[in-house]
Amino acid sequence: MASASNGQANGGANGYGAVVSPGHRMISKRFSDIPSAIDIPVQGEGDDEAVEVDLEDLLDDPTELCTLLENEGAARTYWMTVSLAYAKQKKVDHAIEMLIKGGQAMRGGAKERLSMLTCLCWMYLWKSREAPRVAPEGVLVSEARTKEYYLQLSTSTLNEALRINPAFPPLFLARGVLQLLKASLQPPSKSAAPNAIDPEKAEILRASLKSFEDAIRVSQGRNMMAVLGKSRALFSLGKYADALEGYQEVLQKMPDLIDPDPRIGIGCCFWQLNFKEDAKAAWERALEINPDSKIANILLGLFYLDSSARVPTNSPEFIRLYKKAMMEYTQKSFKADKDLPLTCATFAGYFLSAKKLPTVDVLAHKAIQYTDVNAIASDGWYMLARKEHYNDDYETATDYYRRADEARGGADRGFLPAKFGAAQLSVLKSDYGEAKLRLEKIIQQSKNIESMALLGTLYAEEVFASQQSGVKEDKSTEFKKAVGYLETVRSAWKDSKKNLLPDASVLLNLARLYETDHPEKSLQCLQQVEQIEFNQVPDDEKPESEEEEAALKTSIREGLPPQLLNNMGCFYYQAEKFDQARDMFQIALSACIKVGEKQEDMDTDALVTTISYNLGRTYEASGLLDDANTVYEGLLTRHNDYTDARTRQAYIALRQNPTEDGPKAIAKLYQDASADLEVRALYGWYLGRVHSRKRTGNIAEDPELRHYKHTLQQYEKHDRYALIGMGNLYLMTAREMRRETDQEKQKRSNMYIKAVEFFDKALQLDPKNAYAAQGIAIALVEDKKDYKTALSIFLKVLETVKDPSVYVNLGHIFAELKQFSKAVEHYEIALSKDRSHDAQILACLGRTWLARGKIEKSLPAYQEALDYSQKALAIAPEQVHFKFNVAFVQIQLAMLIYNLPEAQRTLTEVQAAVAGLEEAIESLEAISQHPQTPYPKGDIEQRANMARNTIRKQLDRSIQAQKEYEEKNAEKLQANRQRREEALKKREDAKKAAEAAEMERKSKIAEERQKIAERDRELAEMRAAESMAAEAAELTTDSETGDKVKRKKKPRGGAGGRRKRKNDDGITDDDESGTEPKRRSRAKRSGDDSDEDKPKKKRRLAKKGQEKPSKFKSSEIVVESDSEGDDGAADAAKEMDNDVGDEPAMDVDEDEAAPVPTRRANRRAMIDSDDEDEDEGAPAPAQDGSPATANGDTPMADTPANNANDSDDE
Repeated sequence: MASASNGQANGGANGYGAVVSPGHRMISKRFSDIPSAIDIPVQGEGDDEAVEVDLEDLLDDPTELCTLLENEGAARTYWMTVSLAYAKQKKVDHAIEMLIKGGQAMRGGAKERLSMLTCLCWMYLWKSREAPRVAPEGVLVSEARTKEYYLQLSTSTLNEALRINPAFPPLFLARGVLQLLKASLQPPSKSAAPNAIDPEKAEILRASLKSFEDAIRVSQGRNMMAVLGKSRALFSLGKYADALEGYQEVLQKMPDLIDPDPRIGIGCCFWQLNFKEDAKAAWERALEINPDSKIANILLGLFYLDSSARVPTNSPEFIRLYKKAMMEYTQKSFKADKDLPLTCATFAGYFLSAKKLPTVDVLAHKAIQYTDVNAIASDGWYMLARKEHYNDDYETATDYYRRADEARGGADRGFLPAKFGAAQLSVLKSDYGEAKLRLEKIIQQSKNIESMALLGTLYAEEVFASQQSGVKEDKSTEFKKAVGYLETVRSAWKDSKKNLLPDASVLLNLARLYETDHPEKSLQCLQQVEQIEFNQVPDDEKPESEEEEAALKTSIREGLPPQLLNNMGCFYYQAEKFDQARDMFQIALSACIKVGEKQEDMDTDALVTTISYNLGRTYEASGLLDDANTVYEGLLTRHNDYTDARTRQAYIALRQNPTEDGPKAIAKLYQDASADLEVRALYGWYLGRVHSRKRTGNIAEDPELRHYKHTLQQYEKHDRYALIGMGNLYLMTAREMRRETDQEKQKRSNMYIKAVEFFDKALQLDPKNAYAAQGIAIALVEDKKDYKTALSIFLKVLETVKDPSVYVNLGHIFAELKQFSKAVEHYEIALSKDRSHDAQILACLGRTWLARGKIEKSLPAYQEALDYSQKALAIAPEQVHFKFNVAFVQIQLAMLIYNLPEAQRTLTEVQAAVAGLEEAIESLEAISQHPQTPYPKGDIEQRANMARNTIRKQLDRSIQAQKEYEEKNAEKLQANRQRREEALKKREDAKKAAEAAEMERKSKIAEERQKIAERDRELAEMRAAESMAAEAAELTTDSETGDKVKRKKKPRGGAGGRRKRKNDDGITDDDESGTEPKRRSRAKRSGDDSDEDKPKKKRRLAKKGQEKPSKFKSSEIVVESDSEGDDGAADAAKEMDNDVGDEPAMDVDEDEAAPVPTRRANRRAMIDSDDEDEDEGAPAPAQDGSPATANGDTPMADTPANNANDSDDE
């Protein structure tokens, strides 16, 4: 608190409470002691002759004044007064010239020159503040008058003064400021630690701090400039609280000080301590007493810029805050000083957004040239980089981004926007590898949403490019990373504190990624894109009624891209929500008309054809066959060669009239378009239905098989439907073959192999074809495993069957092929699938790591092998072979440790190997006594003896050698250990800080609950008093008895009258006069019965009070990633499996038992499964109860017509 003097405070802690009245403008006291004129005595006849020099209108050339002062032998004070008068007029070069010539003219000795040298030192420091940081373009570095140049002159001048009198008090202050300015030119720290300072810079700042403390000491605490300097040094060292105390001390003792203004420093300290409103108050006070303060104006501008970043950019509040920051404060600061670096850098950002690039160039160069703050120089380089980025000068922009990053430390520290800009340039230059590396490093340092969005998009594009190229390449890792990053971005939009706007491109990329395996999630993404458009409607224009809202949504949808609406309809169709799909396709057709009106050059006919076909398929699925037929007729009227529409018409005819018109339509279609694969698939399915009950014993004579064979030989050898159909026929035939003799068994096995060949071919063409995989599984169960093709089969099956045994088998195969990384990966996946306590899998992992360690000579691999072997033994300690495995790995580990050079091992590791060796020796001795040894007893004893006699001695020598090595390199090892300990300590401190913050939060909640409870009690007491007063008002004195009795109510006239009464709990009830229940209620509240009512009122109040704390319940959700093998997706959200609950308007029905139909690569068709009940006697696709599946046969993919002519999916 400030001390009171004569009833007033001498200055508030943060700039308030000063003796200056509000609105009073203070005047700077700098140069206030310089008179307007000075009389210089001259030598002459009279002693009082003098020459008057007007110090407010000095000559532009000080040579004449210097000559006058030198000729007249003027005293030191005259030289310094004239020099300071020049400095007051900002003519610092003339002031320096005066001081230099004055010092040369002094005849009073060295002490006479001391004050002039001190003043000259300050002038050089002044020039250093105004000089450029680097040499201007076109000027030689040796000739440039940079900050470093003037600091060198100041240093030499200060040294000269110190040689005269090192204890001269003003020199302490000058030396402190000189060291502050030197520290500002030091490069930033490259350490990734927060608030890290370069060691050399920290040393200079500590020296500066000592100089200021010396100045304070010699002045006995009265030198406020030294206190300000000390606070500035503490601020630079990151000790903001200590710096704040110093600034507040200066303000209390000198409340009228405005140049320099301690309120500016107070605000900066508050800002760094995250008390931004207090910082704003301090700067506003500084501006109130000095409206022309350029520093206060620009700092307030930055405050409002920071505030604008915390609201959505499309909100009116953002526009208000941004205009206030730029137009009201930054512009005023710029007018006060057009060369102030901070203002130039801030204004450059404004002009960059306005695309006024020449102005950006000028302002950014000023910020770089004249600043002594690395962060401002970084901002200047960043603005130049963005300007060149806009101009498509990628090489120059890359260089500027690098400089902006390095100005803030670069590498692990640096400037995040500059790093992101460099990554953007890499994308523009198609250097996607470098772009991903840059973005991944950014995300490691900070969970930046923009970086995640761009990196996720890059991985998504890589997946899309692989899908379109048709090259079979495993992109599962890229897929997981893309989904993980984009889902993290999507989740961040839900955080209201981040004020992030949803990005439609992120959602569209996610929809494309999900469309194959997770169509329901893809639909959610598209619905969210649609919702973004709905949210653009202002609140005052949104309708209130549901009908008007539905009409508005339809109108908005018609303005969306038809492709988006078509895809949404396709996903509704797949989810069997046919009504919604039908509505979406109809709106998409309306959207095509609007798009055609806006974009005349766009080919809307293709869109209309695709969407109309999809609409027809939806009518079919809904059972509206006549409507579907009408749609197909319309398509054929416009495009009479549209085979897909004819195929659907033929299928509809077969369903409606399976005996006459249907077969004729199928035959006519096959005759006209027998080369079309979709038509051939439909015809093959039709033959199978017709001849299902009269199969011949000779499979070669089967009409369906001959048809499929003809398709593969003459039309398309890769037709998947024909391949699967033939595989099914061979499976059925093999199942019915005899197997009594070896020859019959062989023939039956050959038939299975034939079926497997067809299924395997289909899987090669379509790896996700569940029907082909199911056929192979049936063949493997019914016959025998083919080890030659086991690996390829398991890899295919794995894509549809996620059983742990499949992963274990794959692990065995990869281990045999010495692909250890893949083997470990598959074993660990098997462990994660409810097999975490399977000792056999753990033993397999130990064996794999040991084999890998032997080949790679890797100590970590041996340690992993030992760890897994010990886990297996812990689960099954009675198994002696697991005990032998542990001992064997321990011996192998000891031998590896012995063979490693000293630099690749530690003494601790060697000692641990010795301990493990002793355990292995004991284990082998115990195993040798076991009745059932895994190996011959002699071999085990021989191995134990070798470990005891040979390996133990070798390790003893290794321990001695390792000790000598580590003692020799102790300093380096100690430094490494110290760094590790410091890192651990920082993590522990961060954890404690988080716990303290949580405790504080809980304490605040408890206090708020206490306040609410107190308010409730006060409200209860108030209501009780009001109730008693109301009851007293209803009583009157009886004129006869003098007792208190209840007032009598006069009956109201008229029937059906109602009145409202307010209950004790604040709820107004309608009360009909004259009703009996109300009379009883009123009587109960009157007279002596009023006391009985109080407990009820207490119960009601207590109940209401219990509802209050509910608003303190936490709604935070912690999301963890459960994706397997995700090695780059950082914090990928778990919404891969539970996003449905996040979107209110997405009701997705899932039927896992439904077969997945086959999709043709050359048809962009929507998947369908027409399982409608057939009319009596009509041919239909095979169902679960049909002969094709009753005996366990592999079901066909779907009806040929269904799969062949599915609706187009844009």
